[in-house]
Amino acid sequence: MSKAEEQRWVTVMLDKLAAQESRRVLGDAELAERAARLSDQYFGGRARPASVRWVTNQNTRWGSCTPAEGSIRLSHRLQGMPEYVVDYVLCHELAHLLVPGHGPDFWRLLEAYPRTERARGYLEGVVAAARLPHVPGARGERDA
Repeated sequence: MSKAEEQRWVTVMLDKLAAQESRRVLGDAELAERAARLSDQYFGGRARPASVRWVTNQNTRWGSCTPAEGSIRLSHRLQGMPEYVVDYVLCHELAHLLVPGHGPDFWRLLEAYPRTERARGYLEGVVAAARLPHVPGARGERDA
């Protein structure tokens, strides 16, 4: 396979993956339903947001919560990421409805979600990858 064919094939496959992921994006209503299920499952139903929605104005945060209003907002940048990552961010914001701040009580509460560390690692990887310089033609191969 020539370099040009390889690049074309990679582009086609990435487009297919992006199309699959875009079909999995939840609307705001489904996002609110998912938050309710996660609250029931991990917080005994105690975290009940008044609203849950996607927003496009969060470029440095994955999510935010205003406990006084009961509102949760998730960055549109999460759309297309694995479900467990979106669930983690929802759980994180749901936990803020119960415990403000990021103290020990907050993290103990969030331990209920079993994929917390994995999701945090994924998000840290996304942030780190965004800082890497783009090298045209790089294939991501490791040196032997």
